[in-house]
Amino acid sequence: MSKVETKVEDLMAEILTGTVYELVDVEYVKEGREWYLRVFVDKDGGIDLDDCQNLSEKLGARLDAENIINGAYILEVSSPGIDRILKKDKDFIREAGKVVDVTLYAPLDGKKIFVGELESRDEKFLHLKDMEPLPREKVALVRLHIDF
Repeated sequence: MSKVETKVEDLMAEILTGTVYELVDVEYVKEGREWYLRVFVDKDGGIDLDDCQNLSEKLGARLDAENIINGAYILEVSSPGIDRILKKDKDFIREAGKVVDVTLYAPLDGKKIFVGELESRDEKFLHLKDMEPLPREKVALVRLHIDF
């Protein structure tokens, strides 16, 4: 996590204290010529546009006052989406029992993508129901599965 992401995560923790919102993730990335600060927030029942606007205004004011980011950037506050990426321990605990898509950095036994029911994650392995444990160092991305 970058220095900016860590500072924004700390700011959002302050802003969200005592509210119904949960901070899911923070990304500070350069795409083309633009820098984007993306903050993903959720609450029971999901967040709506008014929630995003309210939190964006609060965070934007704090970022301006504390001058955390030098230069121009685009601030986006949104829901993590129905195909949310799982990164933190609390994500894996909350989503246990749901079907996930797992992408590996390199093929394992000829496969790079696995789909299965999430059981758990420990320090060394990602556990999917009825599958051999996947070594965490080989896992590039885990996201909730969507059936079309």
